[in-house]
Amino acid sequence: MKPLPKCVLTLALLFFPLIRVHAQTYAEELNLGAQAYRSSQYDEAIRHFRKATELDPSKPVAHMYLATAYVGQYIPGVESAENTRMGEQAIAQYLIVLDSDAAGDSKPNAAKGVAYIYLNMKKLDEAKHYYQMASGLDPKDPEPYYSIGVIDWTLCYQPRMEARARLKLPPEVQLDAKKPREKKVYDELVAKNMPWVAEGIENLNRAIELRPDYDDAMAYLNLMLRERADLECDDLAARQRDLKAADDWVDRTLLTKKKKAEQAPSTQR
Repeated sequence: MKPLPKCVLTLALLFFPLIRVHAQTYAEELNLGAQAYRSSQYDEAIRHFRKATELDPSKPVAHMYLATAYVGQYIPGVESAENTRMGEQAIAQYLIVLDSDAAGDSKPNAAKGVAYIYLNMKKLDEAKHYYQMASGLDPKDPEPYYSIGVIDWTLCYQPRMEARARLKLPPEVQLDAKKPREKKVYDELVAKNMPWVAEGIENLNRAIELRPDYDDAMAYLNLMLRERADLECDDLAARQRDLKAADDWVDRTLLTKKKKAEQAPSTQR
């Protein structure tokens, strides 16, 4: 048998490393993907994580990593077809994790991942559903409760402002339930918004309960109390109580932010 020509051996040696890279084990593909992700090489990370899921589809960790890499490419607020596709691919991988037997915080994080993408796609009902799922999977995590509160405020604020604009009411003027036209709008807003207000206040309080220095939750609790106050034009005492409570939460938010700023240098030493 004749030996291979020198040029063939040279080519074989040149291409052997490339062949090796494309013939990794599950663990190696996962490691290569993690290295690429840490270097912000998201396309490369996606390629390796996808290969890992193909080599062993039963392991949720690769699906979680692949979803995270897709999120690294997803740009919140951009509604292009490519960006939407990237978000949908991340959701698909998160859902595989949710359907798996993954342990630890994988499932709560997957639920939050799905909710985050839906929130940025402005699919608020879907986002709330998955934040509620996340809070069910990890009841001690304050972030899903906060996010539900933010969604509820968003759902309340826009229709209320649109209704006030139709009535040509300035921000400082309260709805008057004694005026027929305003009474009709008031009744509609109470029916539509009060369930969201109640849910939002409950969830924001729970978030603060779990994280006493959660200043973002405090800020939104202030806003949500003002939403309720604007719908209490038939109960001025309740309205004044809510406005006073909202002002108190503004003060508490500012105090908490100040304390955090003062503590920040000592935590960096």
